[in-house]
Amino acid sequence: MKLNVMAVKSLLTATLGMAVICGAADSPTVTVKGYVLDSACAFTKDLKKPISKECATSCASAGSQLVILAADGKIYWPIADTTPSSGQNAKLLPFAGEQVTASGKVYNRGGSKAIVIEKIEAQK
Repeated sequence: MKLNVMAVKSLLTATLGMAVICGAADSPTVTVKGYVLDSACAFTKDLKKPISKECATSCASAGSQLVILAADGKIYWPIADTTPSSGQNAKLLPFAGEQVTASGKVYNRGGSKAIVIEKIEAQK
């Protein structure tokens, strides 16, 4: 039996594409509690919580990505699940420097965590 290389490549590409699509559909919905802060400070200053609301807001206004720093030290990068994608700072800016509870689908890749925020509110 002679295999057509192009047919095999097409089949592999389709299979991998379906695996990516199905994998995304299986991403769990979770609730994350943590601080909204500037991503650069979370890494370079090893902060456990934001310095202040004004500091986080200032960094975000200058273009730095806001993230959610959970109590266990994990950083969740807010992302959109749309194509083309869009930044999520506008959604997080009202909560900059505060503790929040956010829920949504979480994706893991290469040790990083991303969340498509479905609901976010300040912790009481």
